[in-house]
Amino acid sequence: MADEPLFIRACRSEPTERTPIWLMRQAGRYMADYRAIRKKHDFWTVCQTPELACEVTLQPIEAFGFDASIVFSDLLIPLPPMGAPVRFAKGMGPVIEKPVETPADVDALRRIAPEEVGYVAEAIKLIVAALPADVPLIGFSGAPFTLSSYLIEGGGSKHYMKTKAFLHQEPAAAHKLFGLLAEVSADILCMQIEAGCRAVQIFDSWAGCLDPVDFDIWSGAYIKQMVESIRARHPEVPIIAFPKGTGTYIEKVADTGADVVGVDWTLPLEEARRRVGRGVAVQGNLDPGRLLGPWETLRPAIDRVLDGAGDGTGHVFNLGHGIYQHTPVDTVKRLADYVKGESHRWRQKG
Repeated sequence: MADEPLFIRACRSEPTERTPIWLMRQAGRYMADYRAIRKKHDFWTVCQTPELACEVTLQPIEAFGFDASIVFSDLLIPLPPMGAPVRFAKGMGPVIEKPVETPADVDALRRIAPEEVGYVAEAIKLIVAALPADVPLIGFSGAPFTLSSYLIEGGGSKHYMKTKAFLHQEPAAAHKLFGLLAEVSADILCMQIEAGCRAVQIFDSWAGCLDPVDFDIWSGAYIKQMVESIRARHPEVPIIAFPKGTGTYIEKVADTGADVVGVDWTLPLEEARRRVGRGVAVQGNLDPGRLLGPWETLRPAIDRVLDGAGDGTGHVFNLGHGIYQHTPVDTVKRLADYVKGESHRWRQKG
């Protein structure tokens, strides 16, 4: 429907007059306004305080005019009420205070009601009321593999050895854990939709450490379970799946049934587009590191992404992962303006 927001139409692979743009981690430390809030409040407090989460979410919309907003939150919000407290250690990132080491630890986790993280829904209501009508809000959650890797590793990891050992040594317990997380995450995404989100994204940030066979078992199957659960309740809402690092088997991401496949920077967009097929939109895929360089090298990289989208139908411009902390704000503004103007001119030529 032409009266729906540009971003939503692109997610549905409908024709659009230009390519919509938003950026993963578009609200964050590269912005002075965000840093000012963080001087007064720690990260977890911002996530759990609806008024602060709203303020932070709106900052990049007001500064850059992106075509979609994403609620300021964190992948790990369901873990503490499930029985796995999280703390953020300076210089270390998240630390899980009671990591999963045995099947008994899986049994000790519980399925929570989405209302137990209801502060996210309250933030969404505030954000939606403040956003321009043509800027939809995206909700998000972590995928079971990424959430499980945090739980099993006790935090971040480079090699995911504990996680892989658990999957292969305790497969029954691992499947129980993944199934639980899929149910909780799908419930939380539905809560976000019911609070006002017009689209949702499933992040599987660490899926790229899996080989194609294990991706099918431990990532793809559970993302598909989430997609089917959400779609059964909210068939009108586009679902984005973004398992980072899966370019060599991106067809498997499309097999999850998501409406949109997020593409990182390791795969040319034209190849991703060809391999996922028509009827599935693609999102991406500029290397965020390009924003750290001069415009003379950034502009050709942007053009390659726009050209890789073919006729532009079903493409959402984004980075291949989150924006880096030291990205110049002026560059982000220039990027947003350029993508809007150039993609519109390109469509007019076509």
